[in-house]
Amino acid sequence: MTGFVSFVSSGPGDPELLTLKAVDRLKRADAVLFDDLSSGPILSHARNGADLVGVGKRAGRPSPKQNHVSRLLVEYAQMDQRVVRLKSGDCGIFGRLEEELTALKEAGIPYEIIPGVPSACAAAAAAGIPLTRRLTARRVQFVTGHDASGKLPEDIDLKALADPTATTVVFMGKRTFPKLLSMLVDAGLPDTTPALLAEGISTPHQHIARHTVESLSEALSREITDKPALILYGPLAAS
Repeated sequence: MTGFVSFVSSGPGDPELLTLKAVDRLKRADAVLFDDLSSGPILSHARNGADLVGVGKRAGRPSPKQNHVSRLLVEYAQMDQRVVRLKSGDCGIFGRLEEELTALKEAGIPYEIIPGVPSACAAAAAAGIPLTRRLTARRVQFVTGHDASGKLPEDIDLKALADPTATTVVFMGKRTFPKLLSMLVDAGLPDTTPALLAEGISTPHQHIARHTVESLSEALSREITDKPALILYGPLAAS
């Protein structure tokens, strides 16, 4: 068997943020299994004739089951195909990479992982801020805002997330942030902590709104758009 799978990180959406290695793998792939946020102009780098298969998952929309996606990867590779599994941001961050790796390992299929620009880094760059600062923001933490059921995870570390000297990035958290904030305030996070909502980062629909965590929670309680978004809070969000 000569099949091979490349897990390619597509970055936050701007095709100019793709790595040279990512573009090379797209150009040589026989099949590309892509997430919703990795579609559009990024797929223009795929070679003519390649199978392009959408397997993305979006909250509130019909989506392929994870075992179906893993099975497709195995089946394409077993047909001696060069396969690209195209994931948004960096594929190792909240991208369910491990489940797909497990399926390949069990089937004896070789693979590689190509890192990319994490959406959190792209959001900070778009907002014109760093993620760290000497003395007052020495730590960065990434957390998911929902579990497999779409609800706020029950085992989150509130003490860590309420640290006012850390930069915290919440992925997929628009719907659960008001509930999370009430727990964080009880754990000691000031409700005046600076925050920003970064939507559609590096795409034509990019929008960044600056808040306190309290005003952001109130805004999200009133209205939630369907744009992919990150929530970032901590001392640097006020910069």
